[in-house]
Amino acid sequence: MSGFYTGLKYTLARRFNYEARSAGLFLFPVMSVLAVVAVFPILYSLYTSFFNLKLTRPHRVPFVWFDNYVKVLSDELFWESVMRTVSFTVMSVVAILILALFIALLLNESFHGRRFISAMILIPWAIPTVANGLLWKWIYDSGYGALNGLLLQLGLIDKYVVWLGDPDKTIPLIANAFVWKEVPLAAILILVTMKSIPVDLYQAARVDGANLLQRFVHITLPSLKPGFMLVMIYETMMAIRHFDLFFLLTEGGPADASHVLSWQIYVETFRNLSFGTGSAMSYILALVTFALAYAIIKMLGRRI
Repeated sequence: MSGFYTGLKYTLARRFNYEARSAGLFLFPVMSVLAVVAVFPILYSLYTSFFNLKLTRPHRVPFVWFDNYVKVLSDELFWESVMRTVSFTVMSVVAILILALFIALLLNESFHGRRFISAMILIPWAIPTVANGLLWKWIYDSGYGALNGLLLQLGLIDKYVVWLGDPDKTIPLIANAFVWKEVPLAAILILVTMKSIPVDLYQAARVDGANLLQRFVHITLPSLKPGFMLVMIYETMMAIRHFDLFFLLTEGGPADASHVLSWQIYVETFRNLSFGTGSAMSYILALVTFALAYAIIKMLGRRI
């Protein structure tokens, strides 16, 4: 038995040597902070989702098991919010992928001023989200907005339009503001992937007589799958849980036209003060987001 303990002690000493112990000592403060500010709130919100917690009656908090989840999933407004979220996400991600691909193709070419354009194109992404929302709120304003002024000068409209007051235009207009901010980062990620494509492939294709379109379809697009996968996962997660623009531009209106899932979580939690159902919605959103990310990795990562 003493030999066993001696061997175990020797194995642990080899595995946790001076470098490992030093690294653990330096990482301990960071891991402690993360545990307090990230891990604990996540676990506590899961705990809260099993209780009927309303701040309007804080002393009566019954344990309800999965009733909050059942209540959320049987709510018609919840599914309407899901459909609006899906519409916003698909619209935004498709537009981001297409625009980012064209911008990456442009920046991949050699021309005068390419570095300056590459730097300038990152400005929308560097703008804080709140500033971006206020910027587009001013652009869309029905009284003095730049969009109305431009279209009026071009003769495309004869009077100022209340853009964010039309339920049919609200989601596309918010998606436009979201795309404007997110495209630069997506373009850079795709450009980095594009730079990693071996030049020999293009030279061999030219020797074989492949034209520009054929080289793009058979070499560029297949080689960009890692970049597309990264952009799709990141932008899908950002779009599904996006809240800032909906809060700053419309606050869920008009007539619930922009009442997406993230906005409903905010209303349920901080306006209705129903933290139990709000936490349940948050976990449903998180699980759906992880499932979509896994599906995208499985779909695009098979031959990478």
